Amino acid sequence: MAFADTSDNRAWLSAANNGKDKKYAISETDEHGISHVDSRYSRLNRSLLLCAIVAAISSINCGWVIGSINIPSLVIEECASGPETWTNGFPSCIPMSSTLWGLVVGLTPLGAWAGSMFSGIAADRFGRKRMLMYNNAFYVAGALLSCTATSIAQLSIGRFVSGIGCGVAANVVSTYNSEVSTVRSRGFLGGFQQLMIILGVFFSQVVSIGLSNAPLWRVLFAISAAIAIGQTLLLFFIPESPKFLVSNGSIEESQAALQKLRKGLDISMEFDDLLTTIEASKDGGQASKDDSQILKPPMWQVISGKTEVDLRHLVFSVLFLMLSQQWSGAKGVMFYSTEVLSKTFHLSDDEIKQIPTIAQLLTLGIGGVGAVAVIIGMYILDKVGRRSVLILSSFATTICAALIVVGSKLDIGPMVAAAMYLFNFVFQAGAGFIPYLCASELLPYYALGSISGLATSVNCLTLFVVSFIFPILDKAIGEYLFVPFIVTNFMTFLFGVFMMPEAKGKSVAEVVHEYKGPVRFVAGPFNKHRQPESPVAA
Repeated sequence: MAFADTSDNRAWLSAANNGKDKKYAISETDEHGISHVDSRYSRLNRSLLLCAIVAAISSINCGWVIGSINIPSLVIEECASGPETWTNGFPSCIPMSSTLWGLVVGLTPLGAWAGSMFSGIAADRFGRKRMLMYNNAFYVAGALLSCTATSIAQLSIGRFVSGIGCGVAANVVSTYNSEVSTVRSRGFLGGFQQLMIILGVFFSQVVSIGLSNAPLWRVLFAISAAIAIGQTLLLFFIPESPKFLVSNGSIEESQAALQKLRKGLDISMEFDDLLTTIEASKDGGQASKDDSQILKPPMWQVISGKTEVDLRHLVFSVLFLMLSQQWSGAKGVMFYSTEVLSKTFHLSDDEIKQIPTIAQLLTLGIGGVGAVAVIIGMYILDKVGRRSVLILSSFATTICAALIVVGSKLDIGPMVAAAMYLFNFVFQAGAGFIPYLCASELLPYYALGSISGLATSVNCLTLFVVSFIFPILDKAIGEYLFVPFIVTNFMTFLFGVFMMPEAKGKSVAEVVHEYKGPVRFVAGPFNKHRQPESPVAA
């Protein structure tokens, strides 16, 4: 087996052989005397990175769907660029009330909820890669419905169908990237989902500046279809998840897929571990008649702790984290920042027509800051740990939400804008992407499909509620809009302090052994998590 002779691997090889890194010990040579590295603890390589990027294009598309409706919102719903006119059978705008607009925007996460309900089961049946291919049909159909919309009903259906694509992507992308990653790259690749969503939002907002006027906003919606078609073609060139292939009895295909992901590395020990893990999962779940596949236990058994290993605390943690991501108010900023900032800076109707407005430019900056924050969070996550990052992020988000309220109450526009920037930065650097890691890091394979699907559905339903009530709350309580989010973000902080499992540098087996049992406090401000004595197979 050829040795990937990079400077990082040479330094790591030297450290391991000198006894400085016993955890990542390797064998220097194979039976033929050829140097090689144990792939289990290898760093991120180019093949793995490219596969993760291709899979995460679905998340870019989801971000595009989310962000594309923000900047042109006033043009579409209030005909801000001029009175409604019809050209070639299409209206220049689709006027509606703020309540109806909130429903149209909220139908995307409602569609995502619908997608999440079947995504876990479908991905377990068809595979992660094939499911991403099938899912692009929803993105294409939703884009075509939205870009040709002539009524509120058609636009609503288009947003709902695109939302189904987002719901499937939210579950399948995170699962695929977790299953193809190594222990040392898991934190970085786990943040890919949120990074790509934020980049999708940012790219859509950059393009929106030039495509916000009628009828160009239709082109903005149509671009989602082009992204989906492009990804479908690229998916033919990446391997299926080796873990999925093994669980379905495709041993040789799994080994070939793993080798493609670990080019130049020795996969023999990693593949043996994979076979052992899947075999052990048959004991946690059930083995099929030919013993080649795992029959997953029903969801209710997992939730109620009726499986061989009691997973109640871990299931609660996964569900809470996915809930907390959306009740933070961050998606409200993504959906409605243009409208909120237009009111904050008291823009007149004439000023709103002068695209780009200061509110639109500030919205663009919010997206860019979010992308930078996710990259920073991905870098520090494996150094600091999930729990510490979540605690710091949620506490800082709570403070920023309070600053937005103060700035709004005092009518200081620059203060509100700065607080919104900081709010988005600290959220995206931790609390924004950690939930996407949690299911695949905390749950054994036999419970992953059903619980990750349930968690994604909770996430999407919460997003629907927040998206729908955000403009209603804005009209009802005005400058106190972010008061509810002060409370919800502080609740996330308390969860991080007392109940958050730490998965840094641990296998799923070690995490399950350490945190199995009923829902409880597992940590405190000055406590360290106990170390597992003998991890169970997961």
